[in-house]
Amino acid sequence: MELCEAYESDVNILAVALLHDVLEDTAVSEEELSRFLRETMAANDAQKTLRYVIELTDIYIKADYLHLNRRQRKTRENERFQKITPQAQTIKYADITDNCIEIVKHDTDFALLFLHECRDVLHLLNKGNEDLYQRAVDAVSTALDNLPQSKRENRSTRRFPSK
Repeated sequence: MELCEAYESDVNILAVALLHDVLEDTAVSEEELSRFLRETMAANDAQKTLRYVIELTDIYIKADYLHLNRRQRKTRENERFQKITPQAQTIKYADITDNCIEIVKHDTDFALLFLHECRDVLHLLNKGNEDLYQRAVDAVSTALDNLPQSKRENRSTRRFPSK
C-alpha cells in the first residue's frame, strides 16, 4: 500500500493495494469480502474496491485450467488485464514493482520467467498512473539486470514501449 500511497490518494486504490490478493490467496470468498467492505466503507467505495479486487484476481489458475500450460494461462490473463480499469492497472504496477524486488532476492531460479511475464503485462497495461507505470518498468529492467549472469543468458532483447 505504501507504494500506491506515494502516487495515489484514492481510498479505493489504497484499500485494493492491501486486498488485491485476498480472493486468490486466502479462503475469503467474494461474498465475504463484499460484506466486509460494505460494513466498513461507504457503499460506493465498497463497490469500487470490490470491483478492483476482482479485476486483479487471477481467473486462469492452474487448478481450474489444467488443460492450459502456464504460458497459455498467462496469455489469457493478459488479454483479460487489457480490459481492467486504470485504477486496477495502477495497483498492478505497484504489485509488479514490489514483487520484482523480492523475486530477485529470494528466488533467482524463477525470477527470469517471472520478470519476463511482468514485462509482458506492462507492455499491455498503460492506462494507470504514468509515474508508477514508469517505476514498474524500471523495476523490471533493474531486476533483470541484477540477475546473476547465468540466469540472464536467455534474456530477451524486447524492450518496453514508451507510454
